[in-house]
Amino acid sequence: MKAFQGLTAANLAFFWIASIAPAAAAPITFNTALPVAEEEFIFRQQIRLLRSGSDPSAADREMRAVASISVLGYGINSKLAVFGVLPYVDKRFQALGLTAGTRRDNRGIGDVSAFARYIFHQNNALGRTFRLAGFAGLTAPTGADEGSDRLGLLPPPLQNGSGAWDRFGGLLATYQTLEFQLDAQLSYRDNGAANGFESGDETRLDLSWQHRVWPRELGTGVPGFLYAVLEINMLHQRKNRANSLYDPNSGGTSAWLSPGLQYVTRRWVLEAVIQKPITQKLNGVALENDYIFTASFRVNF
Repeated sequence: MKAFQGLTAANLAFFWIASIAPAAAAPITFNTALPVAEEEFIFRQQIRLLRSGSDPSAADREMRAVASISVLGYGINSKLAVFGVLPYVDKRFQALGLTAGTRRDNRGIGDVSAFARYIFHQNNALGRTFRLAGFAGLTAPTGADEGSDRLGLLPPPLQNGSGAWDRFGGLLATYQTLEFQLDAQLSYRDNGAANGFESGDETRLDLSWQHRVWPRELGTGVPGFLYAVLEINMLHQRKNRANSLYDPNSGGTSAWLSPGLQYVTRRWVLEAVIQKPITQKLNGVALENDYIFTASFRVNF
């Protein structure tokens, strides 16, 4: 059961809010360096569907996870903003290649995350802006981590929570013009240990390009704007450890190509993206990802 990689509650905080005010184009799968307006809130609700079914082993394994992720942000001032992330996850695993077949599932509230983001550099000019920001936060073990079914204790990837405190942080860069926006994120997650298990630490590099496709010319009376989005998400994860021993069927390096669309008004945004793997160099017989689909709604108030 340790062989597969899935959407665990411990790493859900990666799928953060893209936060600026008033609402505008932004990355869908990660954060941005643009500010939240002072004393203003921003809320994002995401629904994410993950499917992993490319199994290099003979067990014919499949992992499906549906996550509802609620994110609330608050602008303390023009540079500093704070965020909270609450995930609810429904996960199902099955191994049809076994003699009698095996199916295990679990659902519930996952581990809550909180982080702060600070803009430490900005360069504004007519029709464009460039900003650099840093962020840091913690994931608390609020999700249940000792769930079981008729077969006994569920493996760590199927638990709602990790049972451990995790630390994460990174750097963000954003370049925005009237027609397009570029964003980049470099982040690191230091996963803690609990119940004799430690998920491998994660290093991520994310890139996003958003281009306005409608209206082609700016003018008055336009209710909203349609953006085409293209993102690249890269992840390197170290091997998991169980009872102080490294799991040879975990960790590795993956990259996804992620096309999407955003419809942006002054106060709210509708968006969707699908992440398809372009390379997966995983260790041993770790279960490969098929796709991740995300749809979300974002509002400033």
